[in-house]
Amino acid sequence: MGSCVGRQRRDRPAAPGHPRKRAGRNEPLKKERPKWKSDYPMTGGQLRSKRDEFWDTAPAFEGRKEIWDALKAAAYAVEANDHELAQAILDGASITLPHGSLSECYDELGNRYQLPVYCLAPPVNLLLERGSGGEGDEDGGEPPEPAPGTRREFPLKVRLSTGKDLRLDASLADPVGQLKRQLHAREGIEPAWQRWFFSGKLLTDRTRLQDTKIQKDFVIQVIVNQPPPPHD
Repeated sequence: MGSCVGRQRRDRPAAPGHPRKRAGRNEPLKKERPKWKSDYPMTGGQLRSKRDEFWDTAPAFEGRKEIWDALKAAAYAVEANDHELAQAILDGASITLPHGSLSECYDELGNRYQLPVYCLAPPVNLLLERGSGGEGDEDGGEPPEPAPGTRREFPLKVRLSTGKDLRLDASLADPVGQLKRQLHAREGIEPAWQRWFFSGKLLTDRTRLQDTKIQKDFVIQVIVNQPPPPHD
């Protein structure tokens, strides 16, 4: 797809009794994201569809599903500019990066994982969509409120990075931006300080709960990036 990196052919699985060679070094995750140009300009929706296709099919090739899930969560954290979270996810899953990039990774068993460039950064020729519900929606105005008569109560459980669990009064039709404001009213956490994740995916303000396919008793992770208090 891209002129820099496309879906790369993975190595064939090692024969039983012959473990893979482990990566010889582990570099910290670099903050620089790759720059690449798509063969043709794509919209944000097309980029998301291409990423979803990769994440849905990658575990079927080889490797461990829990490692793929961790890599997916780390990739979304990087795109949200939360490198500390991404590094913590990698460390927790014992994933090593020989070159400090998610483009080539190894698990503790020596299995190799390769992420295509379109999962690591948008192309430089990405077409901007007006009102598309993409990653930049936080600056695109208030998300619409659910229409009257469509609200169905849903017991939403959120887990804050501070270690606190809460239940919010929610509806499947509620957008995340509205729920952020509810959390702000209850806990005093500014919406701009909140980053909501579910199944390793960063939820934008316009994402509705029903779009996440969340079920009862599932938990949404809320990373709180509160700025430090000013010095006297």
